[in-house]
Amino acid sequence: MHSLTDLSKRDLEILFDHIQAAIALVDRDGNLISWNSAFDVGKRLSPDVNNLKDLFLQKDSEIIRVKLAEGVKDHWAGEFAITETDAAVLCDFWLVPTMNEKMIFIAERIESEADAENMVDKLRKQVKLFQVESEVSKKLARNKQIEMEAVLAQAEEVAHVDPLTFLPNRRTIIKDLQSEVMRAERYHSLFSISVVDIDHFKTINDTYGHPVGDEVLRHVALQLRDSVRHPDVVGRYGGEEFIILLPNSDSKAAAEQANRLCREIRSKVMRSKEHEMHVTISIGIAQFRLGEDSWHSLLKRADNAMFEAKNRGRDRWVIGD
Repeated sequence: MHSLTDLSKRDLEILFDHIQAAIALVDRDGNLISWNSAFDVGKRLSPDVNNLKDLFLQKDSEIIRVKLAEGVKDHWAGEFAITETDAAVLCDFWLVPTMNEKMIFIAERIESEADAENMVDKLRKQVKLFQVESEVSKKLARNKQIEMEAVLAQAEEVAHVDPLTFLPNRRTIIKDLQSEVMRAERYHSLFSISVVDIDHFKTINDTYGHPVGDEVLRHVALQLRDSVRHPDVVGRYGGEEFIILLPNSDSKAAAEQANRLCREIRSKVMRSKEHEMHVTISIGIAQFRLGEDSWHSLLKRADNAMFEAKNRGRDRWVIGD
Protein backbone atom coordinates (compact mmCIF):
# COMPACT_ATOMS: atom_id res chain seq x y z
CA MET A 1 0.00 0.00 0.00
CA HIS A 2 1.30 3.40 -0.96
CA SER A 3 0.86 6.53 1.13
CA LEU A 4 0.33 10.11 -0.08
CA THR A 5 4.01 10.73 0.58
CA ASP A 6 4.81 8.45 -2.35
CA LEU A 7 3.05 10.86 -4.71
CA SER A 8 5.02 13.53 -6.54
CA LYS A 9 4.14 17.20 -6.36
CA ARG A 10 2.70 16.93 -9.86
CA ASP A 11 0.57 13.94 -8.81
CA LEU A 12 -0.80 15.91 -5.85
CA GLU A 13 -1.64 18.85 -8.08
CA ILE A 14 -3.59 16.56 -10.42
CA LEU A 15 -5.35 14.94 -7.45
CA PHE A 16 -6.35 18.25 -5.88
CA ASP A 17 -7.54 19.65 -9.23
CA HIS A 18 -9.98 16.75 -9.57
CA ILE A 19 -11.42 17.29 -6.08
CA GLN A 20 -14.60 19.36 -6.04
CA ALA A 21 -13.69 20.95 -2.72
CA ALA A 22 -11.82 24.26 -2.87
CA ILE A 23 -8.32 23.78 -1.43
CA ALA A 24 -5.62 26.39 -0.78
CA LEU A 25 -2.23 26.41 0.87
CA VAL A 26 -1.64 29.56 2.95
CA ASP A 27 0.85 30.83 5.49
CA ARG A 28 -0.07 31.75 9.08
CA ASP A 29 -1.03 35.27 7.99
CA GLY A 30 -3.43 33.89 5.40
CA ASN A 31 -1.36 34.80 2.34
CA LEU A 32 -2.23 32.49 -0.56
CA ILE A 33 0.63 30.28 -1.75
CA SER A 34 -1.10 27.84 -4.09
CA TRP A 35 -4.62 26.52 -4.71
CA ASN A 36 -6.57 24.02 -6.79
CA SER A 37 -8.93 24.69 -9.70
CA ALA A 38 -12.07 24.55 -7.53
CA PHE A 39 -10.67 27.32 -5.33
CA ASP A 40 -9.64 29.27 -8.45
CA VAL A 41 -13.29 29.37 -9.63
CA GLY A 42 -14.23 31.51 -6.65
CA LYS A 43 -11.00 33.51 -6.71
CA ARG A 44 -11.71 34.71 -10.25
CA LEU A 45 -14.33 37.00 -8.73
CA SER A 46 -11.53 38.75 -6.84
CA PRO A 47 -8.40 38.20 -8.93
CA ASP A 48 -6.35 40.81 -7.05
CA VAL A 49 -6.98 39.27 -3.63
CA ASN A 50 -3.92 37.47 -2.25
CA ASN A 51 -5.05 36.77 1.32
CA LEU A 52 -7.56 34.11 2.33
CA LYS A 53 -9.44 36.28 4.81
CA ASP A 54 -10.17 38.85 2.11
CA LEU A 55 -12.19 36.23 0.22
CA PHE A 56 -14.59 35.86 3.12
CA LEU A 57 -17.60 37.99 3.86
CA GLN A 58 -16.75 40.86 6.15
CA LYS A 59 -18.46 39.32 9.15
CA ASP A 60 -16.37 36.13 8.78
CA SER A 61 -13.04 37.75 7.90
CA GLU A 62 -12.01 38.30 11.53
CA ILE A 63 -12.97 34.70 12.41
CA ILE A 64 -10.63 33.23 9.78
CA ARG A 65 -7.85 35.61 10.87
CA VAL A 66 -8.09 34.33 14.45
CA LYS A 67 -8.20 30.69 13.36
CA LEU A 68 -5.10 31.15 11.21
CA ALA A 69 -3.25 32.82 14.06
CA GLU A 70 -4.10 29.92 16.40
CA GLY A 71 -2.57 27.53 13.91
CA VAL A 72 -4.49 24.44 15.03
CA LYS A 73 -6.73 21.99 13.23
CA ASP A 74 -10.25 23.39 13.08
CA HIS A 75 -13.61 22.52 11.54
CA TRP A 76 -16.60 24.82 11.16
CA ALA A 77 -19.28 25.95 8.75
CA GLY A 78 -19.96 29.24 7.04
CA GLU A 79 -20.47 31.06 3.77
CA PHE A 80 -17.84 31.20 1.04
CA ALA A 81 -17.79 32.04 -2.70
CA ILE A 82 -16.64 28.91 -4.54
CA THR A 83 -18.98 29.19 -7.52
CA GLU A 84 -18.75 31.23 -10.70
CA THR A 85 -21.52 33.53 -9.44
CA ASP A 86 -20.90 36.25 -6.89
CA ALA A 87 -23.13 34.52 -4.33
CA ALA A 88 -21.58 32.90 -1.28
CA VAL A 89 -22.86 29.43 -0.45
CA LEU A 90 -22.96 27.36 2.72
CA CYS A 91 -19.72 25.40 3.06
CA ASP A 92 -18.08 22.94 5.37
CA PHE A 93 -14.61 24.32 6.26
CA TRP A 94 -11.41 22.62 7.40
CA LEU A 95 -8.17 24.28 8.42
CA VAL A 96 -5.25 21.86 8.79
CA PRO A 97 -1.69 22.80 9.83
CA THR A 98 1.25 21.32 7.92
CA MET A 99 4.69 20.37 9.15
CA ASN A 100 6.28 23.41 7.51
CA GLU A 101 4.23 26.01 9.43
CA LYS A 102 1.70 26.38 6.62
CA MET A 103 -2.06 25.82 6.70
CA ILE A 104 -4.28 23.89 4.27
CA PHE A 105 -7.70 25.46 3.83
CA ILE A 106 -10.55 23.28 2.53
CA ALA A 107 -14.03 24.54 1.64
CA GLU A 108 -16.62 21.94 0.55
CA ARG A 109 -20.06 23.05 -0.51
CA ILE A 110 -22.94 21.52 1.41
CA GLU A 111 -25.17 20.27 -1.37
CA SER A 112 -27.93 18.09 0.05
CA GLU A 113 -30.69 18.99 2.46
CA ALA A 114 -29.51 16.22 4.76
CA ASP A 115 -26.00 17.66 4.76
CA ALA A 116 -27.39 21.07 5.55
CA GLU A 117 -29.52 19.69 8.37
CA ASN A 118 -26.51 17.88 9.81
CA MET A 119 -24.47 21.06 9.67
CA VAL A 120 -27.28 23.08 11.27
CA ASP A 121 -27.51 20.44 13.99
CA LYS A 122 -23.76 20.73 14.57
CA LEU A 123 -24.05 24.50 14.72
CA ARG A 124 -26.90 24.28 17.22
CA LYS A 125 -24.85 21.97 19.40
CA GLN A 126 -21.92 24.36 19.14
CA VAL A 127 -24.15 27.31 20.12
CA LYS A 128 -25.48 25.30 23.05
CA LEU A 129 -21.91 24.51 24.09
CA PHE A 130 -21.02 28.19 23.86
CA GLN A 131 -24.05 29.02 26.00
CA VAL A 132 -23.00 26.47 28.62
CA GLU A 133 -19.43 27.82 28.56
CA SER A 134 -20.82 31.34 28.87
CA GLU A 135 -22.87 30.37 31.92
CA VAL A 136 -19.84 28.67 33.45
CA SER A 137 -17.77 31.78 32.76
CA LYS A 138 -20.41 33.97 34.37
CA LYS A 139 -20.50 31.67 37.39
CA LEU A 140 -16.71 31.72 37.62
CA ALA A 141 -16.79 35.51 37.35
CA ARG A 142 -19.36 35.69 40.14
CA ASN A 143 -17.29 33.33 42.26
CA LYS A 144 -14.21 35.46 41.62
CA GLN A 145 -16.15 38.56 42.62
CA ILE A 146 -17.32 36.88 45.84
CA GLU A 147 -13.78 35.67 46.51
CA MET A 148 -12.39 39.17 45.90
CA GLU A 149 -14.97 40.72 48.23
CA ALA A 150 -14.11 38.16 50.90
CA VAL A 151 -10.40 38.97 50.57
CA LEU A 152 -11.14 42.71 50.79
CA ALA A 153 -13.31 42.12 53.87
CA GLN A 154 -10.55 40.03 55.40
CA ALA A 155 -7.98 42.74 54.65
CA GLU A 156 -10.28 45.33 56.20
CA GLU A 157 -10.66 43.18 59.30
CA VAL A 158 -6.91 42.58 59.59
CA ALA A 159 -6.31 46.33 59.38
CA HIS A 160 -8.58 46.96 62.38
CA VAL A 161 -8.07 43.91 64.60
CA ASP A 162 -5.25 43.10 67.01
CA PRO A 163 -3.88 39.74 65.79
CA LEU A 164 -3.14 38.42 69.30
CA THR A 165 -6.37 39.21 71.15
CA PHE A 166 -8.76 39.72 68.19
CA LEU A 167 -9.94 42.95 69.81
CA PRO A 168 -9.96 46.29 67.98
CA ASN A 169 -6.33 47.38 67.67
CA ARG A 170 -4.80 50.62 68.97
CA ARG A 171 -5.55 52.65 65.86
CA THR A 172 -9.17 51.49 65.77
CA ILE A 173 -9.94 52.00 69.46
CA ILE A 174 -8.40 55.49 69.38
CA LYS A 175 -10.47 56.32 66.30
CA ASP A 176 -13.58 55.10 68.11
CA LEU A 177 -12.58 57.16 71.16
CA GLN A 178 -12.30 60.28 69.01
CA SER A 179 -15.72 59.60 67.46
CA GLU A 180 -17.35 59.14 70.87
CA VAL A 181 -15.81 62.39 72.17
CA MET A 182 -17.17 64.25 69.13
CA ARG A 183 -20.61 62.71 69.72
CA ALA A 184 -20.57 63.67 73.41
CA GLU A 185 -19.60 67.24 72.48
CA ARG A 186 -22.31 67.53 69.83
CA TYR A 187 -25.17 66.04 71.84
CA HIS A 188 -23.94 66.91 75.37
CA SER A 189 -24.19 63.23 76.24
CA LEU A 190 -22.42 61.27 78.96
CA PHE A 191 -19.26 59.39 78.09
CA SER A 192 -16.62 57.63 80.20
CA ILE A 193 -13.58 55.50 79.52
CA SER A 194 -11.57 52.95 81.48
CA VAL A 195 -7.90 52.09 81.05
CA VAL A 196 -7.20 48.50 82.11
CA ASP A 197 -3.71 47.16 82.87
CA ILE A 198 -2.72 43.59 83.79
CA ASP A 199 -0.92 43.53 87.14
CA HIS A 200 2.65 42.19 87.35
CA PHE A 201 2.65 41.35 83.65
CA LYS A 202 6.41 41.80 83.33
CA THR A 203 6.92 39.27 86.14
CA ILE A 204 4.68 36.79 84.31
CA ASN A 205 6.74 37.16 81.14
CA ASP A 206 10.05 36.87 83.03
CA THR A 207 8.90 33.85 85.06
CA TYR A 208 6.95 31.80 82.51
CA GLY A 209 8.12 33.21 79.16
CA HIS A 210 6.44 35.32 76.51
CA PRO A 211 4.22 32.51 75.11
CA VAL A 212 2.55 32.24 78.51
CA GLY A 213 2.35 36.03 78.64
CA ASP A 214 0.51 35.96 75.33
CA GLU A 215 -1.92 33.41 76.76
CA VAL A 216 -2.57 35.72 79.72
CA LEU A 217 -3.26 38.61 77.32
CA ARG A 218 -5.74 36.51 75.36
CA HIS A 219 -7.36 35.28 78.57
CA VAL A 220 -7.91 38.79 79.94
CA ALA A 221 -9.03 40.14 76.54
CA LEU A 222 -11.68 37.40 76.28
CA GLN A 223 -12.90 38.09 79.82
CA LEU A 224 -13.16 41.81 79.16
CA ARG A 225 -14.91 41.37 75.83
CA ASP A 226 -17.48 38.95 77.24
CA SER A 227 -18.11 40.96 80.42
CA VAL A 228 -18.86 44.44 79.06
CA ARG A 229 -22.35 45.34 77.98
CA HIS A 230 -23.51 46.73 74.64
CA PRO A 231 -22.71 49.37 73.43
CA ASP A 232 -19.44 49.36 75.42
CA VAL A 233 -16.35 48.54 73.35
CA VAL A 234 -13.04 46.98 74.45
CA GLY A 235 -9.84 47.47 72.45
CA ARG A 236 -6.16 46.70 72.98
CA TYR A 237 -4.28 49.94 73.58
CA GLY A 238 -0.82 48.35 73.56
CA GLY A 239 1.32 45.99 75.61
CA GLU A 240 -0.80 44.78 78.53
CA GLU A 241 -3.16 47.77 78.44
CA PHE A 242 -6.76 47.84 77.22
CA ILE A 243 -9.29 50.65 76.77
CA ILE A 244 -13.01 50.36 77.44
CA LEU A 245 -15.34 52.95 75.89
CA LEU A 246 -18.63 53.50 77.77
CA PRO A 247 -21.03 55.68 75.75
CA ASN A 248 -23.93 57.23 77.68
CA SER A 249 -22.28 56.28 80.98
CA ASP A 250 -21.01 58.44 83.82
CA SER A 251 -18.06 57.63 86.10
CA LYS A 252 -20.36 55.90 88.59
CA ALA A 253 -21.55 53.39 85.96
CA ALA A 254 -17.94 52.91 84.82
CA ALA A 255 -16.90 52.26 88.45
CA GLU A 256 -19.62 49.63 88.85
CA GLN A 257 -18.36 47.93 85.70
CA ALA A 258 -14.72 48.18 86.86
CA ASN A 259 -15.56 46.65 90.24
CA ARG A 260 -17.28 43.73 88.50
CA LEU A 261 -14.39 43.24 86.05
CA CYS A 262 -11.77 43.18 88.81
CA ARG A 263 -13.81 40.59 90.67
CA GLU A 264 -14.39 38.38 87.61
CA ILE A 265 -10.75 38.46 86.45
CA ARG A 266 -9.55 37.72 89.98
CA SER A 267 -11.90 34.75 90.38
CA LYS A 268 -10.87 32.93 87.19
CA VAL A 269 -7.90 30.56 87.20
CA MET A 270 -5.67 31.11 84.18
CA ARG A 271 -4.25 27.81 82.84
CA SER A 272 -1.42 27.57 80.30
CA LYS A 273 0.13 24.14 79.76
CA GLU A 274 1.42 23.06 83.17
CA HIS A 275 1.00 26.53 84.72
CA GLU A 276 -1.94 27.80 86.74
CA MET A 277 -2.15 31.36 88.01
CA HIS A 278 -4.53 34.01 89.24
CA VAL A 279 -4.36 37.26 87.30
CA THR A 280 -5.54 40.65 88.51
CA ILE A 281 -6.07 44.01 86.81
CA SER A 282 -5.91 47.68 87.74
CA ILE A 283 -8.41 50.12 86.19
CA GLY A 284 -8.37 53.90 85.83
CA ILE A 285 -11.65 55.70 85.03
CA ALA A 286 -12.34 59.16 83.59
CA GLN A 287 -15.62 60.86 82.68
CA PHE A 288 -15.68 63.26 79.74
CA ARG A 289 -15.91 66.91 80.79
CA LEU A 290 -17.81 68.96 78.26
CA GLY A 291 -15.93 72.08 77.26
CA GLU A 292 -12.75 70.94 79.01
CA ASP A 293 -11.66 67.57 77.68
CA SER A 294 -10.24 66.49 74.36
CA TRP A 295 -9.93 62.82 73.60
CA HIS A 296 -6.26 63.05 74.51
CA SER A 297 -6.81 64.73 77.89
CA LEU A 298 -9.61 62.27 78.71
CA LEU A 299 -7.31 59.34 77.97
CA LYS A 300 -4.52 60.93 79.98
CA ARG A 301 -6.74 61.32 83.07
CA ALA A 302 -7.87 57.69 82.83
CA ASP A 303 -4.26 56.54 82.41
CA ASN A 304 -3.16 58.54 85.47
CA ALA A 305 -6.00 57.01 87.47
CA MET A 306 -4.87 53.54 86.44
CA PHE A 307 -1.34 54.23 87.78
CA GLU A 308 -2.92 55.52 90.98
CA ALA A 309 -4.76 52.18 91.32
CA LYS A 310 -1.43 50.38 91.00
CA ASN A 311 0.14 52.67 93.61
CA ARG A 312 -2.69 51.82 95.99
CA GLY A 313 -1.94 48.10 95.79
CA ARG A 314 -3.30 46.93 92.38
CA ASP A 315 -6.38 44.75 91.81
CA ARG A 316 -8.65 47.79 92.12
CA TRP A 317 -10.08 50.77 90.29
CA VAL A 318 -9.72 54.54 90.71
CA ILE A 319 -11.73 57.42 89.24
CA GLY A 320 -9.47 60.14 87.87
CA ASP A 321 -9.72 63.81 88.87
